Amino acid sequence: MSTKPSNLKELKASGYGDFTVKEELERNLLKKLKTGQPLFPKIHGFDETVIPQLTNAILSHHDIVFLGEKGQAKSRLMRSLIQFLDEEIPVIKGCEIHDHPYHPICASCRKKLVEHGDNLEIEWVRREARYGERLSPGTKIADLIGDLDPAKVAAGNPLASEEAIHFGLIPRMNRGVFAINELPDLEYLVQVALFNILEERDIQVRGYPIRFDLDLILLFTANPEEYTRAGKIITQLKDRIGAEIRTHYPLTRDLGIKIIQQESRIPKDDEVKLVIPCFMTEIIEQITIEARKSPYVNQKSGVSARLSIANYETMIANARRRAYILGEKEAVPRMSDLNYLYTSSSGKIELDPFREETVNEFQVFGKIMDKAVAQVFKEQMEKEHLEISLPDMAGDKHIRLSELTPSSEYKNVISQMPQIWEPVHHLTGKDSEMVQASCVEFVLEGLHLSGKLSRSKVGEIFDYQTPATAKKKS
Repeated sequence: MSTKPSNLKELKASGYGDFTVKEELERNLLKKLKTGQPLFPKIHGFDETVIPQLTNAILSHHDIVFLGEKGQAKSRLMRSLIQFLDEEIPVIKGCEIHDHPYHPICASCRKKLVEHGDNLEIEWVRREARYGERLSPGTKIADLIGDLDPAKVAAGNPLASEEAIHFGLIPRMNRGVFAINELPDLEYLVQVALFNILEERDIQVRGYPIRFDLDLILLFTANPEEYTRAGKIITQLKDRIGAEIRTHYPLTRDLGIKIIQQESRIPKDDEVKLVIPCFMTEIIEQITIEARKSPYVNQKSGVSARLSIANYETMIANARRRAYILGEKEAVPRMSDLNYLYTSSSGKIELDPFREETVNEFQVFGKIMDKAVAQVFKEQMEKEHLEISLPDMAGDKHIRLSELTPSSEYKNVISQMPQIWEPVHHLTGKDSEMVQASCVEFVLEGLHLSGKLSRSKVGEIFDYQTPATAKKKS
């Protein structure tokens, strides 16, 4: 049986306080700071930069705009503020805007309070119901503020009364958190309505003024390029937003890998064991890092962390597919699996509109991937491994591999080119044949990108030769 107060008299007797939502956020944030708990445990790379700014903004009772490129956890930060709300709060039973039992603001609840007094019924609302979010494109004033409700008018409510209004999202998030994504895409009239709420708490619906002392915190996201462009945001709205917080991409590859491993969807119960060599994970994140530096990529748009996550999932999916087809006990990603990253990368990398017209998306991604593999190969290998010399392959000797080459055949590759044994052993130790196969492909590709091997592709087959042999043949 519930022991929570069910009416106003019981609520007063319980000693329940009268506080605003911003005071509530501050109180629960300070509790976490005192106990040393991590404030945002599932958001990596912001501990020394974004989180202190956000903490200060909450303690200052500011409305906040998060500025950053796509995939910089802006929406996740906003949604994470729910954790600083109380688990439940009391509201007047049946109220659309979560009116506080001590001082209701809507006409209907004020009437109930006069009529029932301390017997006013209350109910409890969980924190999840106190967060609302809206994407800017297509948003109208009626969506955010409200509009006249024909059904209420038909039911007998006077046209020029508050009872005839259907409340929008912002009034419905009273005593809660409301977030608007992509603020620069919001129409000017809606922006005017917003800064009026931020400053005056004054709402007008079809010319009928309602003065509500709304109790909420407003959050926004925006691309910094759009936010600072003249004419995109009215200056009065910018002036009334308390804090601008700039987000960023992970500053190190290790942080990016943490995000990949946290967010990627990997099957937990599978017939084959999934083993992912560290260099394959590093390549996936390095691809995203190289894309964020590439002159061919539109850096104003940014390259989302979703690129790394989707590529990681695609690489693993192909490794599992191979393991099932070949009947191998381990699914181990190889370099040949990276051929399928084009499917998960398309649409996530926006090319610079001023690039060379002859360079297409496929070619740009190929350059980015080669740079990523070369960088990781250089880091993984010892100096003597990078300086190995390979003899010419006499006659028609080639190393031909595909994504479906059985792992057992990679021993033959090492016997054909014994010089690669040391760098392969450096990576594998005493691991399985499947891991060794992945290491062999990584070493061959690294040597190709170092100029020590030539590589051609016929269909899905990679053909490796020493440059001298390839030149003689041509």
